[in-house]
Amino acid sequence: MLNFSFCSPTYFEFGRGAEAKTAELVRKFGGTKILFHYGGGSIKKSGLYERITKSLNQADIPFAELGGVRPNPVDSLVYEGIELCRKENVDFILAAGGGSAIDSAKAIAAGVLYGGDFWDFYSGRYIEEALPVGTILTIAAAGSEGSPNSVITKEKGRLKRGAAGEAIRPAFSILNPELTQTLPAYQTAAGAVDIMVHICERYFSNTSEVEVTDRLCEALLLTMISQTPRVIAAPDDYEARANIMWAGTVAHNNLCGVGREQDWASHGMEHELSAFYGATHGAGLAVIAPAWMKFVSKKNPGKFLQFAERVWGVEGVDEGINAFEKFLKSIGMPSSIKEFGANEEDVPMLAEHIGLTEERTFGGYVKLNARDAEEIYRLAL
Repeated sequence: MLNFSFCSPTYFEFGRGAEAKTAELVRKFGGTKILFHYGGGSIKKSGLYERITKSLNQADIPFAELGGVRPNPVDSLVYEGIELCRKENVDFILAAGGGSAIDSAKAIAAGVLYGGDFWDFYSGRYIEEALPVGTILTIAAAGSEGSPNSVITKEKGRLKRGAAGEAIRPAFSILNPELTQTLPAYQTAAGAVDIMVHICERYFSNTSEVEVTDRLCEALLLTMISQTPRVIAAPDDYEARANIMWAGTVAHNNLCGVGREQDWASHGMEHELSAFYGATHGAGLAVIAPAWMKFVSKKNPGKFLQFAERVWGVEGVDEGINAFEKFLKSIGMPSSIKEFGANEEDVPMLAEHIGLTEERTFGGYVKLNARDAEEIYRLAL
């Protein structure tokens, strides 16, 4: 096990009706003038918007609003949010929605206090300071409600890139599983895949003697395997929704990743599918992750034997990967990037757009260059 530092200070309010404590938590964590940031019309249709704004008004907490966050959140809305926060002297950002709304809120929070272009953070600069962010989660998927990470798409050039910094780890997150019960089956399944691949990005590691985090990863994967079919069959199954929601948080707050080398190649490759074809992130991962597994397992099969035996209850590298693919198909996920509109002619462009070369590689479990990425995209066809 490697040396590590770990601090996860997010305050979680979990359970039925938890959003009733929104104003109380904003006050608790120092908010006096907030930006309320959210996506489309779903929180208004569900009544969540009204409950939140009523809570803020009753507590005499003034707020500005910025809706319109869409899947794969974009830089133009972040710039608009930064300008609005400065104009309104906002000192706290409240995001309601899934990972897209939360990631956009984090980007705004970092940009308000920064003298340069916020995109610097999505080009490698570490986020040292940001306005505090609170979240009300409506989709169990990205884990952004407990992580120090954010992903934004730059519309010019279709660059989907990530940023990181402890300053953007949420001050509090409200997790009410009831808020996820109206999600379509496809979105529920895509969210589940995102959670599972967050775990796999940490699980497939060359670091030895990491039994604690291996077992944590395996327990979460087994939870997702058992609970996901439950909620697809019965969307109102609160207990299954609750297990998935908490698994999504634990999967990405890095509790499972400390002390070990991590990978993240699958996420990097999927970002291109979201950027160019608008693929739902988890659905893209459902195609890319198995293709990545097939490619890298030929070069480094070791961890895949454990994955097969402990997670899927089968013997053999290929058998474990096949079991994963079978599960993904059973929950309605796509099996080819052609389903997003990609084709053979796109493969070199996708690999090049990641920014890889023969020398510049990514991934931890197996180092991948541009040629390797092309082969994985072809396997995903």
